[in-house]
Amino acid sequence: MINIAIDGPAGAGKSTVAKAAAKELGYIYVDTGALYRTVALSAQRKGILGDTDKIINMLSDIEVELKYINGVQAVFLDGEDVSSLIRTPEISMGASAVSAIPKVREFLLDLQRDIAKKNNVIMDGRDIATVVLPNADVKIFLFASPECRAKRRYDELIEKGESVMYEDVLADVNQRDYQDSHREIAPLKPSEESVLLDTSELNLEESIQAVINIVKENI
Repeated sequence: MINIAIDGPAGAGKSTVAKAAAKELGYIYVDTGALYRTVALSAQRKGILGDTDKIINMLSDIEVELKYINGVQAVFLDGEDVSSLIRTPEISMGASAVSAIPKVREFLLDLQRDIAKKNNVIMDGRDIATVVLPNADVKIFLFASPECRAKRRYDELIEKGESVMYEDVLADVNQRDYQDSHREIAPLKPSEESVLLDTSELNLEESIQAVINIVKENI
């Protein structure tokens, strides 16, 4: 099986680019961030987001699954499709918090590796190349400036009809970056083998093509 690992900070466009590249290459796309968001959603519903001990105890009582419906990834929490419920700014911050808990990472690690063992995958996240798939065939670290990522996220939220301030979105991006890069377990950083890809000056199509080119050059 061919495994492609794509890491990078929040809002860099990893999921959109990885999903499109996987479709073009005929691979399965695995959005690992959705798994952490789902754990955060469960904790939020139980009113325990921020309580590490209670979150750890919760893990034995929940079931998180990735399913592919007509080739599209959907994430399930205890049998409920929560794919559309995990994309709020609050759940984004919650995902960053729960991902810093070692037991949560252990809980999701086998699920991620099992999918990669059985399929040609493009998997994106924060520590795919360094922890989840250290033997991946191709490793890419995809990033963009905080200001660029905040502008993309701001435009996305405005398009959805949400009332937000660009300055607040930028503050969230910077806070998320700090949390992800300073956590003790699997901090966000490129692996030594990762190809660095800055998409600040690239549009979506150019970013997708850049990833496909890197994959084809290294397989």
